[in-house]
Formats: sequence, structure tokens, C-alpha cells
Amino acid sequence: MGQPHQRKPHLWKKIAEERMHTLFSQAELRFKEDSSLSDRYVKLARILSMKYKVPLPRELKRRYCRKCLRYLSPSQKKVRTKAGKVVISCPYCKHQSRIPLH
Repeated sequence: MGQPHQRKPHLWKKIAEERMHTLFSQAELRFKEDSSLSDRYVKLARILSMKYKVPLPRELKRRYCRKCLRYLSPSQKKVRTKAGKVVISCPYCKHQSRIPLH
């Protein structure tokens, strides 16, 4: 008899992280054609993140609105600096994300 199936969570996490990067790159490419498809890619990446308990990388977290979960292209979102913070505004729901500057 063969050996029982062994779980390798470190491989799953690595694969999940690669898929998240792929989904966000596809969201960026497809945004002009179909923005709802890019929003779907963002939701799938978040589901992967939660399922495999892998946090989204910092650069990916800033590419979507945390309130309405829509993809924010660099041409759409408003980025301002105010009182030692970077403020990113969503054009859809008007939510503002504040990131401290160091």
C-alpha cells in the first residue's frame, strides 16, 4: 500500500499567493473592457486569501476599495496627502482609506 496523502500547507499558501497576484494583474488588464469582471477577480482573490489564511500583500490591498470591494484603477482613484497620511478615495462609494506615512 502507498503512503497516505500528506498535506503541504506551505505549498498551498505559495500557490494561493501566486493566484492572487495573477487575479489582480488580470483585473488590471480587463478593467477597460469590463469593470464588473475586474471586480469579480478582486472578490476571488479575497476568497483565496481567506480560505488559505494568506494575507493580501500590501501593494494589492491598495488596489481595491475595502467597503464596496471594487477594483480601483490608478486613473480612477483619488490619492491625496493630508496631515501625514495618504488618503485614497473610492469614486463609487466615496469611502476614504487612510494610510499613515512614515
